[in-house]
Amino acid sequence: MHAPDTLAAPPVVARLEDFDTASGSAPERLLFNHRPWVMLVCLLATLLLGWQATRLTLSASFEKTIPTQHPYIANALSHQADLGGQGNAVRIVVEAKATAQAKAGTIYDPHYLAVLQKISDELYVMPGVDRPFMKSLWTPNTRWVAVTEDGLDGNTVMADSYDGSPKALAEVRANVERSGEIGQLVAGDAKSSIVFVPLLDRNPKTGQALDYGELGRQLEALRARYDSDAIGIHITGFAKVMGDLIEGLKLVLLFFGVALVICAGVLYGYTRCVRSTVLVVACSLIAVVWQAGLLALLGYALDPYSVLVPFLVFAIGMSHGAQKMNGIMQDVGRGTHRVVAARYTFRRLFVAGLTALLCDAVGFAVLALIRIQAIQELALVASIGVAVLIFTNLVLLPILLSYIGVSPKAALRSLRDEVGEAGKAAGDGPASGRLWSLLDAFTRRGPALAALAVAGGLALAGYAVSTRLHVGDLDPGAPELRADSRYNRDNDYVTSHYAASSDILVVMVSTPEDQCTRYGTLAQVDRLAWRLEQLPGVESTNSMAALSKLAMVGYNEGQLKWFELIPNDSALGGVQTRAPRELFNQACSFLSLYVYLKDHKAETLSSVVEEVEHFIANDAAEAGRRAGPPQARPDPLGGSPRVFAGQGAPPERFMLAAGPAGIAAATNIVVKQAMREMLWWVYGAVVLLCWVTFRSWRAVVVAVLPLVLTSILCEALMVGLGIGVKVATLPVIALGVGIGVDYALYVLSVMLARLRAGETLSSAYLHALRFTGRVVMLTGVTLALAVGTWALSPIKFQADMGILLAFMFVWNMVGALVLLPALAHFLLRPAARAVAALPACAVA
Repeated sequence: MHAPDTLAAPPVVARLEDFDTASGSAPERLLFNHRPWVMLVCLLATLLLGWQATRLTLSASFEKTIPTQHPYIANALSHQADLGGQGNAVRIVVEAKATAQAKAGTIYDPHYLAVLQKISDELYVMPGVDRPFMKSLWTPNTRWVAVTEDGLDGNTVMADSYDGSPKALAEVRANVERSGEIGQLVAGDAKSSIVFVPLLDRNPKTGQALDYGELGRQLEALRARYDSDAIGIHITGFAKVMGDLIEGLKLVLLFFGVALVICAGVLYGYTRCVRSTVLVVACSLIAVVWQAGLLALLGYALDPYSVLVPFLVFAIGMSHGAQKMNGIMQDVGRGTHRVVAARYTFRRLFVAGLTALLCDAVGFAVLALIRIQAIQELALVASIGVAVLIFTNLVLLPILLSYIGVSPKAALRSLRDEVGEAGKAAGDGPASGRLWSLLDAFTRRGPALAALAVAGGLALAGYAVSTRLHVGDLDPGAPELRADSRYNRDNDYVTSHYAASSDILVVMVSTPEDQCTRYGTLAQVDRLAWRLEQLPGVESTNSMAALSKLAMVGYNEGQLKWFELIPNDSALGGVQTRAPRELFNQACSFLSLYVYLKDHKAETLSSVVEEVEHFIANDAAEAGRRAGPPQARPDPLGGSPRVFAGQGAPPERFMLAAGPAGIAAATNIVVKQAMREMLWWVYGAVVLLCWVTFRSWRAVVVAVLPLVLTSILCEALMVGLGIGVKVATLPVIALGVGIGVDYALYVLSVMLARLRAGETLSSAYLHALRFTGRVVMLTGVTLALAVGTWALSPIKFQADMGILLAFMFVWNMVGALVLLPALAHFLLRPAARAVAALPACAVA
């Protein structure tokens, strides 16, 4: 795969007839000697895949964003039918505003309750709703229980006799107060109530995955219909977040257009050649079209996490395309025929470009190690995009330029930039000459030591800061959206008006059939609930154990001294008839312990998970050891002996975790485990590819160490900006390594070729600066500006990705231009003879 051994500038071939078309590598001869066929194949591929690209859709899936293979999620999915909709759910808060007619602004108002009923009915028939577990004041599963002189009594909160009269409203108020729903379904100030809408992942009528974009539009249409001076609507939940993201991602096209204009404008400003600028942009866009077409052909869709990948593919294409265009332009400036110039550039930069793209592909592909389908699909989407760049920007672009050529004036200007008067190397002018001299200083011992010392200091400081990097969300609400977004304002309203948070973690308890209300089981549940309530991040808990204690008070004339679990299985079992459906299943073989958290920050989730894990590993196990082995007892009906647990043995099994917070906890665990493993893999692959290309451990160290510094500083920046490592930001860390190595490969490949020709390190580096370094600087700054515009996006995670990518683009560029020559002074220059034996991967 190595280029021919050309030690100096290639000979000028002004006429195509004078060029030996049998020269060059086999791939070069195959492609350039059959240029019309290559053009035809690319044209047909563009038409076919362009047609397919029109079928590409944007969608989202709840299950794709969670680690379904993690034990916590596997437990939740296996008990999905028993969990009462505690997974993917939407909460619609209907607020009663104070008006001239209803000055109090409470829910105990005929107009409010009528609107609430309409909203509840509309949501009930909405596609994808898990109707048996939907809950509002108007649903029959919202009940009240009270102690009367005749014992326990109860009914639905909205009685069948409700007619909107003052008497009926007073009855509703009393029912709500007796229902235990204040703080959960009804706000503590009685100014709003919640419609809890659990969702199925698939539409049961069509069998298709639930369309979160359409669901979000339906919810916004409902808000528009009922939001008024008297009624306020607030909507929270994963599905609403996804809907808002999908709606907001339409602005991605705007940012894509802005980035295209920036890249094209800066590239034209550098070359002053319209035709070559248009070709570079066109080939990068063709890569995006091919990528979209292949995804549609394979049956994939873009989601809110992968929709930004096409821009990254475009950016990578612009970077590689600019290098090819620059090489061709300089050869044409010397008088070489455009076809020969294209072949020369292909020879010199194909291996470096191919290696760089393979490193990019590896940076994307290692994301597939993370067992979250959304990230695995992002890895696939990106890998396909990088694969097509090999054809569009390494092959198609040089062939197109071999036909169209470049502007003669631009070519001469490029030549003057490279070679000044009297044949001496010069820069673009006085300013550029000073810059090259400044950068060349880092090939000398003093400046090299200073650069490495500064880099070492930054690495140590950055590492110290990066140790405070957290996994998971660091802010309340939906961190994917801006803090002042409508969704996060709605979430703030919910958290400030309801005692029961929407950040719910569910501990699942399985038991033998019809034994969920055993005293031993409920005592263990109650013990765990008490321990969790002592944690600072837990607001409250709810379970069958808590309800049983309340029932004991009711059974005994309201005496609070009976607020305790009594060791009587029969008495405890009687609570089942009045218990809410979400606390246990119909077979009484499953219990849910609801843990209401103050937020879903990483530290809150980890403290709860650690406490539950400790309880499962120690307390429950110790109770089992005290109980002894199972015992066989004769069946009183004469059947086979039945096996029972030993006396006092807990047949229950405690499991983590369900609920939104439980899923977030499992996701954090998977991301934390994958983060370091992912970096090891991506760096390992980059090192291997660099070794295959350069065949020198010294060259590998020179290329990779600047990337390590950038990775450390990127993590420190995430700490400074308050960005946690999560599904949305984890890919950036890997992408920065894969994409960043491009710069080092282009500069180092030319340096090694010139060192191989016997030049000094300073001369080799100056040549690399003039040939590829200028374009490295150009693309680094240009791409940083382009992705930097994402900081203006209303989607927070897109803004975070833009800031991090811009930072990595700039620092990788600085590493390639400053740290690389400094490292080369100590690693490559003393081994000049050894370097001379290296195979040439590029010769300028």
